[in-house]
Amino acid sequence: MRLLTLATALSFGFAGQAFSEPTPIDVKKTNGCGCCLAWMDHLEENGFAPSGQDMFAGLLVRFKLDSGVPQRMVSCHTGLIDGYVIEGHVPADDIRRLLSERPDAVGLAVPGMPLGSPGMDQSRWREAYDVFLINKDGSTEVFASYPGD
Repeated sequence: MRLLTLATALSFGFAGQAFSEPTPIDVKKTNGCGCCLAWMDHLEENGFAPSGQDMFAGLLVRFKLDSGVPQRMVSCHTGLIDGYVIEGHVPADDIRRLLSERPDAVGLAVPGMPLGSPGMDQSRWREAYDVFLINKDGSTEVFASYPGD
């Protein structure tokens, strides 16, 4: 009987995990950007529910700056999740860590479009890159680092 109770409890536990809702993230991007779509695929594969909104390039840049992204941290797309800004090709694990630790910050950024980052992993070669925490005063600090090949 104990074995049956344990098996039932485990099956309900796993079923609960299987039905947990993905975390929504709103992604602002330009129309037809393949790396933006690839990054959104990466997020979806890692338990997020990205939804994209196309914006004209000038409006997108203004949105980034108005959202607290310093010009030196800009990339091609901007995500909004649970009060944070996610700029560029930030790995899903770093977004999860941000949401878990909840620092008093604007969000995370991977400036530019480094090869090998999520959404930019179309080749075998990988650039070293950093994920930066954007502080509310506009300063940044390294949040995570990824080695190159």
